[in-house]
Amino acid sequence: MSLREEDRALIVAMELEKADRTFAEKDVLFEGKLWSNLAGRLYYALFHAVSALLINDGHEVGTHKGAVIRFHQYYVKTGIFSNEDGAFYSQMQSMRERADYNCYYDVTETEIVERLKPTSQLIEKIKEYIGKK
Repeated sequence: MSLREEDRALIVAMELEKADRTFAEKDVLFEGKLWSNLAGRLYYALFHAVSALLINDGHEVGTHKGAVIRFHQYYVKTGIFSNEDGAFYSQMQSMRERADYNCYYDVTETEIVERLKPTSQLIEKIKEYIGKK
């Protein structure tokens, strides 16, 4: 991606801010027991953080599937992020798609509770990586 450095830095900051705002929406959705919507918010928070990561390093974001593929290609396969991080991001994308597009699939409270901390941790790992560059 061909951007001036100041433009790249601004977009990365905006993506990270969007990740934080999106993750913060979890509180209202949790209170309302809107588990499927919450799954979407957790995924989108990760998507914005991964987008910031890709943009920061000059990679295209592309589609949601493309962002997952690029995250694995540039960060998991190279050992920057763990296989567990890559698997978690992929699982969150799959969960969001199932929740959004399949009327017979409902996300449970247990599934959400299990994913809150790992989502936050992966976002923080991404921020830490970006901050070191």
